[in-house]
Amino acid sequence: MSHRRPLLKGDISFSNPAVRAWLYQIIAVIIVAGIAIYLIHNTVTNLSNRGITSGFAFLDRSAGFGIVQHLIDYEQGDTYGRVFVVGLLNTLLVSALCIVFASFIGFFLGLARLSDNWLLRKLSTFYIETFRNIPPLLQIFFWYFAVLRNLPGPRQAVNAFDLLFLSNRGLYIPSPQIGEGILAFIAAIAAALIISAGLFRYNKMHQIKTGQLRRTWPFALCLLILLPIAAQWVFGAALHWDVPALRGFNFRGGMVLIPELAALTLALSVYTSAFIAEIIRAGIQSVPYGQHEAARSLGIPNPVTLRQVIIPQAMRVIIPPLTSQYLNIVKNSSLAAAIGYPDMVSLFAGTVLNQTGQAIETIAITMSVYLIISLTISLLMNIYNRRIALIER
Repeated sequence: MSHRRPLLKGDISFSNPAVRAWLYQIIAVIIVAGIAIYLIHNTVTNLSNRGITSGFAFLDRSAGFGIVQHLIDYEQGDTYGRVFVVGLLNTLLVSALCIVFASFIGFFLGLARLSDNWLLRKLSTFYIETFRNIPPLLQIFFWYFAVLRNLPGPRQAVNAFDLLFLSNRGLYIPSPQIGEGILAFIAAIAAALIISAGLFRYNKMHQIKTGQLRRTWPFALCLLILLPIAAQWVFGAALHWDVPALRGFNFRGGMVLIPELAALTLALSVYTSAFIAEIIRAGIQSVPYGQHEAARSLGIPNPVTLRQVIIPQAMRVIIPPLTSQYLNIVKNSSLAAAIGYPDMVSLFAGTVLNQTGQAIETIAITMSVYLIISLTISLLMNIYNRRIALIER
């Protein structure tokens, strides 16, 4: 028979489980802190022995290299800090494009997978099962080396109305230049949107009171078209267009979408859309079939049933996994370094790191940027998810 000493309220001996728990945690914190201090000291010592100074002063030094695509003005003599901004904007550009295209394609494929049309259903199934099982890097290589790099040269470029030119150098399109009527143009669009929102609210209240449906979109569409046109007619053109033209061995003027951007956008959009399609399909199938039958018994057309009844209920199932796919797009955009697209990884964690030797700083900045972008997307999606969530009372 064991005799255990009863625990007292003020007992601070080792036999007290609470004391042991606190002691183990303190020891664990000390060990982790010791390892961190050792690693930091070792890193600082190695950097000092190699003559590498730490800190972020290198951001003010001149980069001395060109960047093929930049959304802001950039020259070779600009600083590494500006290189960081250029890389960040290029990363945000390809991520935004892929999110939009993958969402649109995935939504269509998800609906097609549930279609009564046998051919459409089988084609969507083939698309999904094919592209989601091929690694994204291989798809990037396919679009870049097998498709886009085999386009004709600038002199034999595909010409569309002398405005768009497609070659192995990229897609050249007219570039917008701000005109004197830009402020009036923006004000006209804002006024059209405000009036349309007010009219939509008024028609909604009228429908609730009388049961009569009034369509808002024809009037809103006319406002969005006519008001900006009237503003430009009175105050001048809001935009002027710089049209590209062939001069020498390449095009000059306009705006170019380089093949690296196109290949990366195509590959990530196609790859991620296959996963989004399955998320859409699962979300729609999660809605009880009784909802379909109830809408059909009321004589509601199938498109209206899908838009007004099924999709709103399915969104609470769709949003969480859809957020993960958006985060995957941002992270997979770092594969751009494989084909030379000037994103954050290629520029900052690649070229800048090799030139400056500031490995810790450049890697830390790059990791922090991806972390902030991912947390921002998660925050926005979670806010939207809370707004559409069904509240049980």
